[in-house]
Amino acid sequence: MSTFYLVRHGTNDWLGKIIPGWMPIELNEEGRQQAARVAARLKSSGISRIYSSPVKRATQTAQPLADAVGIPVEPRDEFGEVHPGEWTGKTMDELEQDPRWRLYNRFRSGTRAPGGELMIETQARVVVGMERLRVEHPNESIAIFSHGDPIKVALMNYLGMPIDFIYRLEVGPASVSVVRVEDWGATVLKINEGA
Repeated sequence: MSTFYLVRHGTNDWLGKIIPGWMPIELNEEGRQQAARVAARLKSSGISRIYSSPVKRATQTAQPLADAVGIPVEPRDEFGEVHPGEWTGKTMDELEQDPRWRLYNRFRSGTRAPGGELMIETQARVVVGMERLRVEHPNESIAIFSHGDPIKVALMNYLGMPIDFIYRLEVGPASVSVVRVEDWGATVLKINEGA
């Protein structure tokens, strides 16, 4: 059995305004405070490993917990943000003019971001990463700092939900979702706690 604490990065000045993808955007003051609150909430959870998306806003959110429990943050590409291809850095207003964006949001499982990634590819890399950690670190509690959509699709995998239901889950900034994975299957214990 492994317990995964899936933590979305904290707030930044571009949240909800652009599609940042893997851009090196830093947390703002609110995001830094959120990261400190996450660390305070999780420091007594018995976490033995901390992994993170290599994207700066995720590693910055992970660092206070790493400092609190005295273990390093280990960046892993499999927990990175969705690769949005041509949409990287585009504003929401710009995207609303693109019919591909509307299709992407209606049929997320079968629509590729132009020059980017299918959501099912995101789901596969995150879940394979989690399953690899479960084998490498059995019976441990593991924190993974990532992004909204990668966390949602990992949860959807363990809940048996289709990717096209992605808007039925909320994973807010600095929220914690908890999944316990055993040999027989998984139990989702919490979703979007503390958001």
